[in-house]
Amino acid sequence: MSAVLSDPATLERETSAAPGASAELFIVLNPGSGAGGKDEVRQAIEQELSGAARRYRFVDVQPGRIVAACQEAARLAKEERGIVVAAGGDGTINAAAQAAFTHDVPLAVIAQGTFNLFARQLGLALDAAEATRMLLVAQPEPVQVGWVNQRLFLVNASVGLYPKLLADREQVKQKLGRRRWIAMLSALKSLLEWHRRLVLDVELDGQLKQLKTASVFVCNNRLQLQRIGIAEDIVAQVGEGRLACVTVRSIDLWAKLRMVAYALAGRLGEERGVDSFTLRTLSVGSRLARRMSVATDGEVQRMQLPLRFTVAPRPLHVMLPPVERRLPPE
Repeated sequence: MSAVLSDPATLERETSAAPGASAELFIVLNPGSGAGGKDEVRQAIEQELSGAARRYRFVDVQPGRIVAACQEAARLAKEERGIVVAAGGDGTINAAAQAAFTHDVPLAVIAQGTFNLFARQLGLALDAAEATRMLLVAQPEPVQVGWVNQRLFLVNASVGLYPKLLADREQVKQKLGRRRWIAMLSALKSLLEWHRRLVLDVELDGQLKQLKTASVFVCNNRLQLQRIGIAEDIVAQVGEGRLACVTVRSIDLWAKLRMVAYALAGRLGEERGVDSFTLRTLSVGSRLARRMSVATDGEVQRMQLPLRFTVAPRPLHVMLPPVERRLPPE
């Protein structure tokens, strides 16, 4: 669905009136994100920004060095009172958000990934040219982000089954390409092969308990929760100082098949083997391990236990167009 865009004269008036309209844009374009051609994306961005006489600079990205490029963009934005622009998938946007948060500068998003849940939730366009036009009339707004052991996440963070799904999906993508149906088939295969059950010592909002689960999934994105069918009263609290948590109790074959069926139907919250609730803080430890694989916005890394999931101590400032120019989340 496309936004209704202004005519050139109106766009010029809106752009000149927007806070930070003269701020330089430091753009990180990840050549490895999404399935589209990066040359076309770069050309679309350049055409829109040049047509609006907006100052911008592409920050060089060396192979495998997207985090370093994002940190450099944020450093430059801090020095020049500019804006970091992430043009890529969830991993790129997460790296840019981490850098922008660290240097306390605004973040803009031109989403080019597979799912683009962060951009969709905020009503941003997925077409590069249209997203750039939105940026030209945007202003910084505070957005809640999650936090796990000093690592920021925009959409979700998890341990157990989900990091395994992501690691397997990445291997499949390297062989078959970055398409959504490939990601879904890979996830199904990983789910059916997963037999591990975690025994965790957790502290949930100050209460201690032992948790036996195949996965702990902490979510900061209402759209993702709605898609899988988590109860609306839980979804409504996300972004208002709370995160949502989904855990899976049983991992036998029939439980897995039921879970897949409910998830595909958008009714996962009704599956009896799935628990969902909201939280402010969640600490996770284990008597059997010192480190654990943690997935944050699709990127997997090993972290020292205990893990502490919480809302970040301050919001991230994201460049958003006026409400009437945003797309409905879908």
